[in-house]
Amino acid sequence: MIKKIMTSLFFILLLSNSVYAQRHGLGLGIILGEPTGISLKNWLDRSTAIDIAIAWSFDGKDSFSIHGDYLSHHFKLIQVDSGSLPFYYGIGGSIKFQRDDARLGVRVPLGMNYHFENLTLDLFLEFVPVLLLLPKTDFDINASIGIRYFFTRK
Repeated sequence: MIKKIMTSLFFILLLSNSVYAQRHGLGLGIILGEPTGISLKNWLDRSTAIDIAIAWSFDGKDSFSIHGDYLSHHFKLIQVDSGSLPFYYGIGGSIKFQRDDARLGVRVPLGMNYHFENLTLDLFLEFVPVLLLLPKTDFDINASIGIRYFFTRK
């Protein structure tokens, strides 16, 4: 089932060729790394967004995780010839459901997000320190890459 969803998403991404910048709209895609799953991003304005992922975690115990982050993007730090490459940071929360327990944490995502000039796609790379609060206080690291297709409003 996952393979069919990923294949369908890949072909949708290849066939899209709209000329909208990805600083608005709703994006749906995949996130690979720790965790791996489905990513959803919704722009609130031209520099802030909400990012949510429903994913699988493979950090020793197979587990299901959900996280959500509030992100602030800075577009002028890194200049590129085509498209844009903002640096972003934010704050969020995560819950990871394992066999015997659930782990609740605070996330501090740091990343880079490439927006294609002539496509409704973005690529992202992020590093996320996580302060685990429950069932015990601990520290964790998430790192992921991903791609999203943006549904734009005309």
